[in-house]
Amino acid sequence: MHTGRLLFAQLLDFVPRHEFNRCVRRYRGNHRIRTFSCWDQFLCMMFAQLTGRESLRDIETCLRALHSKRYHAGIRGHVARSTLADANETRNWQIYADFAQVLIGRARTLYAHEDFGVHLDQTAYVFDSTTIDLCLELFPWAHFRRHKGAVKLHTLIDLCGSIPCFVCVTHAKTHDVTALDHLPLEPGSFYIMDRGYIDFSRLYRFNQALSFFVVRSKKNLDYQRRDCRPVDKTTGLRADQTVVLCGPKTSQMYPVPLRRISYYDAENKIRFVFLTNNFELPALVITQLYKSRWQIELFFKWLKQHLHVKAFYGTSENAVKTQVWIAIATYVLVAIIKKQMALELSLYEILQILSITIFENIPILRAFSFENRQLQEGNPRNQLELFNF
Repeated sequence: MHTGRLLFAQLLDFVPRHEFNRCVRRYRGNHRIRTFSCWDQFLCMMFAQLTGRESLRDIETCLRALHSKRYHAGIRGHVARSTLADANETRNWQIYADFAQVLIGRARTLYAHEDFGVHLDQTAYVFDSTTIDLCLELFPWAHFRRHKGAVKLHTLIDLCGSIPCFVCVTHAKTHDVTALDHLPLEPGSFYIMDRGYIDFSRLYRFNQALSFFVVRSKKNLDYQRRDCRPVDKTTGLRADQTVVLCGPKTSQMYPVPLRRISYYDAENKIRFVFLTNNFELPALVITQLYKSRWQIELFFKWLKQHLHVKAFYGTSENAVKTQVWIAIATYVLVAIIKKQMALELSLYEILQILSITIFENIPILRAFSFENRQLQEGNPRNQLELFNF
């Protein structure tokens, strides 16, 4: 029988505590705190994400019912609903945002050579946003419509492993294209976006940063063709052109040539037109990169379905951002566990196993193994035979 640590305590081996303490000191998170530290807050919120707790009262009831197991799992502070609510409302959400970035850095290193369907030497990112609806009466600061509130998650994911690298939580009224102003750009990397991000003054910033973008074009684009390269129409390609913008404003916002690629999807009978500032990659690879944009939609779907980000434990802006960043840290932690332990299970399967075994006293490897634990051959029951033939 295993007499070691609880599974939750074993999970914390994948969490760099010294980096967390550094983030706490950076924002003085434990200043004048006596009993319920930022670490206790993080563990309680991570427990809520892993097990799908619905409310602060739900978190309090479950953790209090665990008694000594809670202490051995690492949660040393007194867990109370009001204490956790005050911590979410007052402690700086940037503590957990910075710590999530630490986990993201580790995950990106582990998934650096993960295949996402396109052979590319450079790093490829996808940038998009999703909206989370809120009750306007409870979240008056998140006013969106007349009787509706909402926040928007602007997210950049690395296609190698679908790891979120940049997340910005804003009011839902914030236009998607304005998030490009805060997007960190890496020289030589590719950024894939939908046509909602077409703003040529902002796209020109990619040229200045020596990075590349792939964006779907709008139908009313005013341009003039300068050059045309041959394409293989059996692959779906229809055109590969070098163009310049002719609009009175767009020609000044983006004064250098663009590459325009036309592609016809015969299966869905849809014609796509892409714009990019990369003239080296084959046109078909550019279309495949844009097809990979669907990975961020799958990420948003996974996040909303399997983690607690559609309903919030607190109503303040700080509490919302704290919960979002701890949810992202939980997602990245599960991805790290999957890679470091070389598990063949999906992230969903790992999360579901953790949700029911989190306070079990078993080795972590055994929790994720599906060994056949049938009884030994021979008499399968501890019971005598009634009839012997």
